[in-house]
Amino acid sequence: MRRLSRQLSAAVTAALKGENVRPPEAGRLLWNTFQRLSLTRTYHPAGPNALQPSEVEAYCRMMRLALEPRHISILMEMDRAWLDQAYAKNQRAPEGMKTLPQRSSQPLTAALADLVLG
Repeated sequence: MRRLSRQLSAAVTAALKGENVRPPEAGRLLWNTFQRLSLTRTYHPAGPNALQPSEVEAYCRMMRLALEPRHISILMEMDRAWLDQAYAKNQRAPEGMKTLPQRSSQPLTAALADLVLG
């Protein structure tokens, strides 16, 4: 499954770069599911939001897809690749200008939330 995840994530990246992509046959269902879910993606002022597991779960219920947890994690990896490409376009700053990252690599913990929110 790790190999399929890498192949599908690479296909997402290639598709966003404008290349002609043919996803692996074993991942065709996941590819189509990701494409449909991505169409419903929400945006905020700084850019696109990540797909939420609740949205994936609702889609699977509506379409009567029996996806396993490993399939959901592949969809989340594909979404990470999509977001990396989307934010990479926004990260280019003029020469010599210092910028902060759009999103933190630090996961949100209860202690961090207490620190920020008081």
